Amino acid sequence: MALPIYQKLDAATARFWGFAQTNWIELTRIRLRPSLYFGQSTRLSLEYEIDPLYSRHPLVIPLNTEKTTRQAWDLTWNPVQENRFSIIHYIDRLYLVQDFSFGRVTVGRQRIAWGTGRIWNPTDLFNPINPASFDKIEKDGADAVTFKWYLGNFTDLTLVYNYRGSDSPDNVALRFRTNFHTLDLSLMAGWFDRRIVVGGDFAGNLLEAGIRGEGILSISENGWNDSFVRYILGIDYQFTARLYALLEYQYNGEGKTNPLQYEWGRLYRGEILNLNRNYLFAQLMYQLHPLVYFIFSYNANLNDHSRFTLFLLSYSASDNSTLSLGFQQFNGDLLDEYGAFPESLFLKLEYYF
Repeated sequence: MALPIYQKLDAATARFWGFAQTNWIELTRIRLRPSLYFGQSTRLSLEYEIDPLYSRHPLVIPLNTEKTTRQAWDLTWNPVQENRFSIIHYIDRLYLVQDFSFGRVTVGRQRIAWGTGRIWNPTDLFNPINPASFDKIEKDGADAVTFKWYLGNFTDLTLVYNYRGSDSPDNVALRFRTNFHTLDLSLMAGWFDRRIVVGGDFAGNLLEAGIRGEGILSISENGWNDSFVRYILGIDYQFTARLYALLEYQYNGEGKTNPLQYEWGRLYRGEILNLNRNYLFAQLMYQLHPLVYFIFSYNANLNDHSRFTLFLLSYSASDNSTLSLGFQQFNGDLLDEYGAFPESLFLKLEYYF
């Protein structure tokens, strides 16, 4: 993926934080995905990413070059690290899959996709991704052992053990998934970051619209005083063959209502995805041509009233390439969640080979 980006900060924000008001960035993401098969039931898969980055000035939000909170080993290398140019190498997935008639075992750095939300996934505590990120290809992998036990055609039980290294407590969780008529349901429980977490999700239809929701209750090991609830509710609808719409609301009980109490450090470290409590995401997708789509996305913090909008024009140049032109705009006061982010104009080329 090639991604030239032009960014512009509000003048007051640039002066306050000491950043350049404008910046030119060239980011390329090369992702290699080889797989080695041992018979029909065993597979070893690797996803290796190389990210050359040029930035005329220091980035407002630098790329994270360290292991995530769900990884035990730092498999990142920086062979080139200069003032304006760097090249980052890292292993994002490396896992062994063994299939049985009764289930599947996956060992290694892997993606664990839980939840039904299109924008936020409260039950996905292994591989979350920030909805404001337009430059990511995949969710970050987690170092884990996963066992999925098949209980029926649409029913299974998944058990996950996430090893995080000697310096951090390990995580463990289970998820039961089934189907009732046209409704997909799941329940989950686990131990994450020294917290007891229970939750669930659903997805189905309401007349001709798709509906979904998921939520968790997170209880501190020290008791109920530091507990919180997080949930989402979403709906999407295909109005015509060309027009599609999506609406999703998130309540984030862990967030702070006062911008002065925002936990920016945890956000940058990837420990949390949002700072406040209430969010609303809306998206419209319109097919201008069989090969051309226009996408409008809007995400609002309903408490501090900051927001961002994304305009994207996407062209399917071939069966294995897509060219997109996008503009992302952030609005809000200096201390608001989306107030200090730069506007970004970008051209994205995705090519699969």
